[in-house]
Amino acid sequence: MKTKLSLLALCIAGFSCTSAMAVTDPAQLEQAIAKQEAELNKLKHDLAELAAQQKMQLKQQEEQAEVVATTRKALTESKWSKFSFKSYGSMTYTSDEYYQNVQDTSPERRGRFDLERIVTEFGYQFNDEWDMEVEIEYEHGGTGTALEYDGFDEFGEFETEVEAGGEVMIEKAELRYRPSDEFGVKFGNIHLPIGLSSILHKPDQYLTVLRHRSEAAMLPAVWNEMGVGIFGEMANFHYQAQVVSGLNSEYFRTYDWIASGHQKRFESINADDLAYALRLDYGNFKEGSAVGVAYYYGNTSGNRHKSNKVSGDGTVSILAVSGAFVQGPWILRGQYLNGTLSDADAITQANKTTPGLKPGNFAQLGSESEAFFVEAGVDLSYFTPVPITIFANIDYSNPLADVDTGTASKRYENTWTSIGINYFPIPEIVIKAEAGRQQVAVSSIPDTNFFALGVGYQFSL
Repeated sequence: MKTKLSLLALCIAGFSCTSAMAVTDPAQLEQAIAKQEAELNKLKHDLAELAAQQKMQLKQQEEQAEVVATTRKALTESKWSKFSFKSYGSMTYTSDEYYQNVQDTSPERRGRFDLERIVTEFGYQFNDEWDMEVEIEYEHGGTGTALEYDGFDEFGEFETEVEAGGEVMIEKAELRYRPSDEFGVKFGNIHLPIGLSSILHKPDQYLTVLRHRSEAAMLPAVWNEMGVGIFGEMANFHYQAQVVSGLNSEYFRTYDWIASGHQKRFESINADDLAYALRLDYGNFKEGSAVGVAYYYGNTSGNRHKSNKVSGDGTVSILAVSGAFVQGPWILRGQYLNGTLSDADAITQANKTTPGLKPGNFAQLGSESEAFFVEAGVDLSYFTPVPITIFANIDYSNPLADVDTGTASKRYENTWTSIGINYFPIPEIVIKAEAGRQQVAVSSIPDTNFFALGVGYQFSL
């Protein structure tokens, strides 16, 4: 196109020069000039048309290129691109001194291997606002046990069928609607934001080999329930509010307070009593520094299969305060838990006389429970080429901080102190070692020592 325009201009210019030199008469010269002006005007018009055609051709080429790119993108981005897959897991070896029962004062040592957990997470993004996630956990390498309540038995009893030594369970199955960062809704089997283990439960998110013992002695591990919740973030504040299925007090136990009341062992979940959970954080615990407070409230008696054995509500309330400082090589995290249980004596007596439960004579339940942990670490990769973090940790739990009547036993008041290392051969894998001591708040029971090794992984596609 440019070549044609140039040749046309040269021809006209040459013709014009020749005509001008050939004409000497003024009248003829005037006519020649007028003719040249007309030809120049026509040339300008032709040039403008050619430029417009060239611009149109360029626009068409750009549109064709955009159509090709869009088509190629549509072909590349199939429905499979909306799927996501994540997984994490851990394997441990522990060598503990332990007691056979609460009266035993001579500990024995035993080593144990455990395929602690393998977790797979599947996600699907329906569109910009709707998505879903399903998390399946395989614990201890087995299939699990099924617990049913047989209400047709003469007395009504619990029947347990042991199929294997471990457990397979849906740890999360939720639909999420999030039209903006400030507000979202989730439905289904959702994680309760009570306890840091529900937030930091992957092997690289806590320093100890096992998840914190203090929390396990008070709350369900990575607590999940059926329900609905809202969530969002504004100006670095993160909030959650949930209405979920409540606990069942038939399985409350001395050694882990209300933790065993989690209804995951039942084929269906009683929901006559609901519970409410709130959490507000400033910062992000998964990304670094943060402070947060959480609260849980719910009745439990209505969810018992033998609901007529406890006349009170069996109300559980839990306050959790947590904080983390992660800056450069320094890591510091901590949590304090305090909980209360109404009608603790009535629940204790009812559980002792429910067929199939058989909690024994040492089933005293605390009307108050408390626990805390503090872990501190230094990431040496900031100072050396070796990707190692060294840490120290203290866990404390007392599920019998107070009782309705009588004197609370100190047998279940425990303190664990330990030191250890985390080694990251690659960012997705961590190898851990930990050595420590467990102290029971009873002078006649000697302290015991423990050692643990662990390996964990996490990745996402």
